[in-house]
Amino acid sequence: MFFNLKLKDYFFLSIFSLLPVTILIGPAISLINILLITLSFLVIFYKKLFFYILNERIIIILCILYSYLIFNTFISIDFESSFLRNFGFIRYIILFIAINFFFLNFENLKFIINFWIFVIFVVLFDVIFEAYNGYNILGFVSENKKRIVSFFKDQQVIGAFINGFVFVIIGFLFRNFDKKAKFQKVLIFSFVLVTLMCLILTGERSNTIKLFLGLIIFFYLNNKITFNYKIFFLFSGLCIFIFIITISGEVRHRYNNDIIIKLSNIEKRNNYIYFQLYKSGFEVFKRYPILGAGNKNYRVEACKKSDDEDKKILCITHPHQIYLELLSEHGIIGTLIILIILFYLIFKNLKIILKKNNSIQIGCFSYLIVNFIPILPGGSFFADFNSNFFWINLSLLYASSPNTNVFKRLSN
Repeated sequence: MFFNLKLKDYFFLSIFSLLPVTILIGPAISLINILLITLSFLVIFYKKLFFYILNERIIIILCILYSYLIFNTFISIDFESSFLRNFGFIRYIILFIAINFFFLNFENLKFIINFWIFVIFVVLFDVIFEAYNGYNILGFVSENKKRIVSFFKDQQVIGAFINGFVFVIIGFLFRNFDKKAKFQKVLIFSFVLVTLMCLILTGERSNTIKLFLGLIIFFYLNNKITFNYKIFFLFSGLCIFIFIITISGEVRHRYNNDIIIKLSNIEKRNNYIYFQLYKSGFEVFKRYPILGAGNKNYRVEACKKSDDEDKKILCITHPHQIYLELLSEHGIIGTLIILIILFYLIFKNLKIILKKNNSIQIGCFSYLIVNFIPILPGGSFFADFNSNFFWINLSLLYASSPNTNVFKRLSN
């Protein structure tokens, strides 16, 4: 290998391995961990490597995205709201480079994913524990009995957390699936189905749908999984869903009363919170159609109470839908810039990924794609919590194969 990092391996393996743990602890700790990764990586940068990276097309494209975000700061309706989010985005570019750098050696990635598997196992156990007992293993209780908080105490985002790491893990487990023993295949499918069960139990409908659709994409693209196994997964997943909504009143209420009844009733549908949020996002977009209100500025516009017209908009942090968030905060021009760049980065190596049948990359690809499903609600795309998952998966989409890793030429 071109880079000799033996003296630093243990340090970087530790801080990469702890990514899911720090996210569970809280946003401040996860931010410190990512800053530690990026700053430590910059410390070992040297001139030759720096100029090599600047000549890489992918890095140049990421720098174009960053330049746009800086521009967006200065045209925002509130400079201070956009400043930290946009200028701080540089850490994800450095994280992308750092992950490619250290995971060119697959053994490093193998060690880290094995630790992530352990963390996810603990989280899945905690979800089941809370679903049965009403509180998690640390004693945290959800204010909404139809939702599970697990280790996040007062935030109902455990489903998003699981999705953020489980596609990488599933891709790792399905490596060389056709060569595995039948017992190993049963264990792997059991893990996938238990994960799906836990997502259903969380009460997070959108993340459950994203997991299910993401798994369908994963199985469809992975040609080392036979058709019979794919049908088995689809049938088993549907059976688990039907079983859980049958035995769990809280889950049944989430999917029956909260969706089916409201969507079939015009009066209730108009009062459905997500319809109101989407209308609010579109209303802000109509006010700033070209360049948007500015990153993280939806909340500024939404919470103004200057006249009666503002009552059309809910005072909330973001419209809970990725396209409406982009349109309201970045306008048509900014949304096109962001989507073109992101879709280019996601689809650029798809032919290579499918040809090599790299299941980790297929897993990352599946996760990234489901983030852009229309209509489905979700967290703020540029918020730290969701950005962490997106950029970890995008980084591993490139880093987990020498055929796509941005440092591949230096390793030869």
